[in-house]
Amino acid sequence: MQGVRILEVAQFTYVPAAGAILADWGADVIKVEHPERGDTQRGFVNLGGIKVNPKRSPFVEHPNRGKRSVGIDISKPEGMAVIYELAKTADVFLTNYRPSQRQRMKFDVEHIRAVNPNIIYARGSAYGDKGPERDTGGFDGTAFWNRSGLADTFTPKELDGPLNQAIPAFGDSIGAMFIAGGISAALFHRERTGEAVEMDVSLLSTAWWAAGTSIDMGLDCGHVMHNGMPRSGGNPGNPLMGNYRTEDGGTINMCTLTPGPHIKNFFEHIGRPDMAEDERFSTPEALMQNWEAASVEINAAFGSKPFLYWREHLKTYSGQWAPVQSLMDLTTDEQALANDMLFEVEAADGGDPIKLVRGPVQFNHEPVVTTRAPEASEHTELVLMEMGMEWEQIEKLKEKGAIA
Repeated sequence: MQGVRILEVAQFTYVPAAGAILADWGADVIKVEHPERGDTQRGFVNLGGIKVNPKRSPFVEHPNRGKRSVGIDISKPEGMAVIYELAKTADVFLTNYRPSQRQRMKFDVEHIRAVNPNIIYARGSAYGDKGPERDTGGFDGTAFWNRSGLADTFTPKELDGPLNQAIPAFGDSIGAMFIAGGISAALFHRERTGEAVEMDVSLLSTAWWAAGTSIDMGLDCGHVMHNGMPRSGGNPGNPLMGNYRTEDGGTINMCTLTPGPHIKNFFEHIGRPDMAEDERFSTPEALMQNWEAASVEINAAFGSKPFLYWREHLKTYSGQWAPVQSLMDLTTDEQALANDMLFEVEAADGGDPIKLVRGPVQFNHEPVVTTRAPEASEHTELVLMEMGMEWEQIEKLKEKGAIA
């Protein structure tokens, strides 16, 4: 993305995280923030009872690394005039403000296209840019998790109410990746045809795409799968799928969708080669018919040894499985680290480097090389001077409170 400029007028994680991905890929991302308070999310110093250092806040670093911050008050005409000048230099205008806000402050698509007809206009929203609720705001907890059906599907019927979304900005980060991909396609389309398009991604559509197989199944078959209460044992019809509890309380997830080629190897690995010779379990058809009896024996085998034993022993198993890990377990997972899933940036407080998660796309096996998230308005003067603005004009705009 080197040579591509993104003008980002957005807050929180959804949409700004798309800017972060594009910055990871080499784009020059200009983040517009309020000249006094910055992005509202900079004020998140305590979320879910966890306190963070504002100088190394994950709520800022994750969606804003690699960008340059320009402080502009978009509620002032003088500030919006600066936005228009920046838009003239940009390839993409990226926003998550609601339609009424964009119209009121005059940075909707027609206003931006009036100064740069060739700009790609990219919107992220809660519920989409069409329909009666296009102006309704939302977060991933509302649009992605609850309204979409995800919370209901993940919640066992035995529980008294839906599960909460436990991961902050879960849908935001997924949806942002879709926005980055959509912008890439829009840039490619413009390169091929000369046409600059408008592009939309909503949190609701993000969740529905993620759950698309289940929704399609429900539409065609009249039934969708639903999460059940945790238990140790095989899944109905296939005991080589399911969660199995180990001796010390860990869990191994067996996920061998087609058990036939792996029956002998599996039973050897769990120390029960005799089961592969048992006519009840020796063929896929028999195993699936007698899945309950097999599950009892497999459950006992897994329960006889500790988690770390299985974590190592199953590496030579021919089928598919995974250890059930925590998010923090993954930070020391040798496979994750070998694939550069973490990288470091310097911290604004001068302390230890900040470790961040890279985006899911990797080019040429190379790790991400980028900079920390900017402090609010850190690059205002530099960016405006690059644009050709004289120092006297910058000083006048500062005096009027239009820029930082």
